Amino acid sequence: MRKLFYMGLESYVARYTYQLQQWNEEAFKRRGIDYVVVPGSTLDNTQQISVGQVLDAHGRSYFSMSQLMNLVHMMQKGEVTSDDVVYFEDMFQPGIESLPYILNQVPKSLRPRIYVRCLAQSIDPDDFVHVWGMSKWMGLYEKMVCELVRDSGGAVLATNEEMVAHLKIAGWDVPIYNISGLAFGKQEVRSRINGELKPFDQRRRRVCFSARWDQEKQPDFFMDLIEHWEETGREPVEFAVLSGGKLKSNNESYMKRTQELVDRGLLTIHEGLSKNDYYNIVNDSRVVFNCALQDWVSNTVSEADALGCNVLYPAYRSFPETFANDRDRLYIPWNLEDVEVKLVRLLAAPHRDIGKISDWTDKTVDRIIDIITGQGEEWLRDGVDYRKYSREAKF
Repeated sequence: MRKLFYMGLESYVARYTYQLQQWNEEAFKRRGIDYVVVPGSTLDNTQQISVGQVLDAHGRSYFSMSQLMNLVHMMQKGEVTSDDVVYFEDMFQPGIESLPYILNQVPKSLRPRIYVRCLAQSIDPDDFVHVWGMSKWMGLYEKMVCELVRDSGGAVLATNEEMVAHLKIAGWDVPIYNISGLAFGKQEVRSRINGELKPFDQRRRRVCFSARWDQEKQPDFFMDLIEHWEETGREPVEFAVLSGGKLKSNNESYMKRTQELVDRGLLTIHEGLSKNDYYNIVNDSRVVFNCALQDWVSNTVSEADALGCNVLYPAYRSFPETFANDRDRLYIPWNLEDVEVKLVRLLAAPHRDIGKISDWTDKTVDRIIDIITGQGEEWLRDGVDYRKYSREAKF
């Protein structure tokens, strides 16, 4: 590879994209990669999600198309060659159809390899594309992108073995690699807290919910846990929701129930948090809890683990791989009794393997670099035996 053209995501203070480019650039520099960050334009400077759930609908489209315009200009000037790689942080890139249109008409010497990272897409039954009725046309879009990627000699990058399986059964005819994690920068996250990591026994007996308050994250199960914890008369715990923006949901019934729990003194809401504020709360908490149907690894687990906080997630989809099949920090999905047994232990003492999850995800960008430079064939999930990797602990 001569040069890497990096197609990142627009920055949102409330989302992981705020740090995503920095995490990648640090790895590129450390590995000696010659790279270009292809810029995009934003609609405004609010860095807020006004329409949509994951990224702003207008903002994502505007940034992506302006970014593609800049890439096309570089291609037109001959700055992008067949010795180069174009790496997209998200498979959904409005304007990407311009690439096959161009590449089918230029000499082979000007056709770069293309890699795209799948974040969820229509292969995920709990993704927002199904909530908003986008799945029919999105599936056709995905086939187009797979054609583009395969013909370029590139690949689709999945975040875990379970996602690989979903891509396979969807019939995606394209090379697929498992990068086994999300891009992450452990030291960058730790640099944002005030002072040092707080000793576990000095932390508040606080259980944090850090995911979006949308139906695919199942906040109603978290609220079930809160009420059941009180009903069983267990030792008091502060249950808290941490949100980068104003707390909102795609299911209004959750908001009503949330307010009822707040009024009863059972739930605390921290909203409008900066990244530093969020990390400092986690650094003074004992457990980050998750009950999502759809996360495909989750940056929240890497952040909490990096900050010395215990984590408790369902043994569902991507999480067994993320946790290396750890029985103490994975619970039977949607079983309150199992949650509570494990939560009691995780509130009492730090888990023996704190730090190992974030150590593994801290190397995710390195695995991506290995793959695009031809050194990561161990992560190729070609053929029919792709399921054999599911039970293997990655660290």
